[in-house]
Amino acid sequence: MIERYTLPEMGRVWSDAHKYELWCQVETLVVEAHAAAGTIPAEVVEPVRKAPPPTPERVDEIEAVTQHDVIAFLSAWADNTEPREAAAYVHFGMTSSDLLDTALAVQLVEATDILLDKADTLVGTLRDHALEHRGTLRVGRTHGIHGEPDVWGHRVADFAFAMARSRDRLRRAREAVGVMAISGAVGTYSNIDPAVERHVADRLGLRAADVSTQVVIRDGISEWVSALAIVATVCEAIALEVRHGQRTEVRELSEAFGKGQKGSSAMPHKKNPILSERICGMARIVRGQIVPVMEGIPLWHERDISHSSVERIALPDAAVATDYLLHLTNRLMSGLVVDAARMRANLDSTGGLIYTSTVLLELVEAGMSRDDQAYPLVQRAAMDTWRTGVPFRETLRSHAAEAGQRLDEDRLDEVCRPERFVERLGPVFDRLSALR
Repeated sequence: MIERYTLPEMGRVWSDAHKYELWCQVETLVVEAHAAAGTIPAEVVEPVRKAPPPTPERVDEIEAVTQHDVIAFLSAWADNTEPREAAAYVHFGMTSSDLLDTALAVQLVEATDILLDKADTLVGTLRDHALEHRGTLRVGRTHGIHGEPDVWGHRVADFAFAMARSRDRLRRAREAVGVMAISGAVGTYSNIDPAVERHVADRLGLRAADVSTQVVIRDGISEWVSALAIVATVCEAIALEVRHGQRTEVRELSEAFGKGQKGSSAMPHKKNPILSERICGMARIVRGQIVPVMEGIPLWHERDISHSSVERIALPDAAVATDYLLHLTNRLMSGLVVDAARMRANLDSTGGLIYTSTVLLELVEAGMSRDDQAYPLVQRAAMDTWRTGVPFRETLRSHAAEAGQRLDEDRLDEVCRPERFVERLGPVFDRLSALR
């Protein structure tokens, strides 16, 4: 992921320097376990433990010759070990995937914890914003067309619960990727005791795979990337709502616009939803990693490395992009400008057409047949309002008179009151208040 979208904490998780730190940690734990079991000399543990991780530059230099990253790492690390002979017992009984998959599991867990913290923050921001606007009337839209009265807080509450579910889904995926294996070539423990694997798993806070071949099968990692994609797509749903709300014809919502900020190089009047558009664009990047990572589940027999090149790109990109998306979406919602007056003006702009469903039911309750009388009457009046701009109650009154139908005006006043449509949302906001 390019630096523009990489936040420091997440960038550190996926840096080469940190990767080699983790590789050293895994290899040191294996050495400790072997020494405790008497498999290798105990005196090699301290020199290995003290050897500083090799620099990425040194590993790259050696890999240019060996064409093997793990061998390059072991050689570079051996150069840092005093006495160097102690390094002979590093990687004892292991295969490359033991190291790679175990360290990757640590990285995935570390990345997930960062994401979960940001998801918690965003859930709280959405919850508080929705509660603040539980009485902010706006029109609800279906197919982009005005439907019935609603409140802005109701719409945001939906996002808050969706993000909470996405966070919980990611928490479950954390368990799926916190899996390691140190089982040797083709996973048969032929040259390494399973007790070594258990020791490393315990020390790293991971779970040893129930079975591994030479790699940990990628269903868990695929689950993790899918969970990230859902988080990203919920962020996109929030951003899309803001983009629609900021359109000139709507003007109900707008992103914060700072002093000195400029919206267009050519049109000085522009205030564009740039954060929302960036969120929508970057969500595509995260979703785009699902299929390549999932295709790492089927490998040739016990192991090949067709998954490796994909994961070097896909996993950091998915994590970094999701981290940035959560940060950006929280920033968007924290500074969101809500124009309650404009929302109310838009709600009233169709002359009462948003009450047709309620009027229809009221006429049926008053004794009209739904299909033969009430629906045609309401629809004809509504179409007249669309065409002429005459308020719906007037066109309804006119068509009812023509049909010889009497309207209860007082009752219609009550059922066409916008606040009435949201009075039953109390339990929704009660549940939202308890959301954590």
